[in-house]
Amino acid sequence: MRTKVSFRSGGVECAGYLVLPDEPGPVPCVVLCHGFSGTMDRLVEHTERFAAAGLAALVFDYRGFGESGGEPRQVPDIDGQLADLRAAVAFARGHKRVDPRRVLLWGNSLGGAHAVTVAAGDPRIAGVVAQIPFNGFPKKVEGRSAWETLRLLGAIGWDALRGRLGLRPFYIPMVGRPGQLAVTATAEAGRHIEALTGGGSTSWVNMVAPRGLLGMMRYRPAEAAARLGCPLLVCAAAEDRETPLESTRALAGSAPLGELRVYPGTHFSFYTDPELRDRVGADQVAFFHRVAAPA
Repeated sequence: MRTKVSFRSGGVECAGYLVLPDEPGPVPCVVLCHGFSGTMDRLVEHTERFAAAGLAALVFDYRGFGESGGEPRQVPDIDGQLADLRAAVAFARGHKRVDPRRVLLWGNSLGGAHAVTVAAGDPRIAGVVAQIPFNGFPKKVEGRSAWETLRLLGAIGWDALRGRLGLRPFYIPMVGRPGQLAVTATAEAGRHIEALTGGGSTSWVNMVAPRGLLGMMRYRPAEAAARLGCPLLVCAAAEDRETPLESTRALAGSAPLGELRVYPGTHFSFYTDPELRDRVGADQVAFFHRVAAPA
């Protein structure tokens, strides 16, 4: 059963969907957080998988994205997104069908970093899955020239200045093709865009304010992982160029109860390869069942 829900976070109305299993409850609940410019409609498949396994699942849009309120639109703000995730956890704990002692976090890409960070400050979280998680930018992005890097840095600086002046954001594509000014510009971009816009998605748009990358430059999820009191499962891609394996390995290694599972493919394989998604999903369900088992 899927129900549209909403909750307040910092004066903004966040939209979400709560998917409940057939079990009468109270049941464990997975709170899912999407990536840098993602929207919750791309995570429906994951919520259905968890619900079929007897877990409630709450997915939501961050402020300024998708169906949630907030202005300006498409501006990633780490502090705001962390606050939204904490509000989502509070909403889940207050639901009559959810066991408040067995709330779990699941995050994809930047959302994986958020899940780790919020859980590090909340000892009641029962477990975390971080899928292809962000753990700092690589020193060099493969396939991006020095000139393309300078163009992106210029866009970040210009957009940040416009933000300080209260002007409309300077938007660029989230995903582009090689040589295009975009947050991610790779040969796989076309397939990635199809994955994000296909299947009836109506919320995701290929546009983002690049000032959000400034906050990511200062983001240190591995430091939060070192304070994590619950089990952490990190799911990584062997050939990931966006969140490289060495960085995800470091994230898992920083957590006292961290474990790493490496799968074949790239960052985008987690979006475009249905067989891989099924394999990863089965491992994540098994992990959640283990860490959320009743005492």
